[in-house]
Amino acid sequence: MAININNLSNNNQVTQNKQAQVKQQSAQVATSNAQPKSPNQDSVSITPQAKQLHELQKKASDGPAVDQKKIDELKKAISSGEYKVDPEKLAASIAKFEFELI
Repeated sequence: MAININNLSNNNQVTQNKQAQVKQQSAQVATSNAQPKSPNQDSVSITPQAKQLHELQKKASDGPAVDQKKIDELKKAISSGEYKVDPEKLAASIAKFEFELI
């Protein structure tokens, strides 16, 4: 009975190659785990409607709250019957306001 020595060394070499590959893969995994991962970054985007709302709020806070003198004049004119409403002008103002909302 003859023993094939070439075959034995061949099997040893295959086993050694597999062990080397396993070591290399585990080293790569360890290196990738050791590197700090960058945290996810949050982002914010503001819609045009939100920008418009902000501008309107700013205008409202900057403007005068109430013109009491004008209010008193209008109350007096309404109670005395001197205040006249122009229906065409009122309709045009309402239509203009509605179109600006769109």
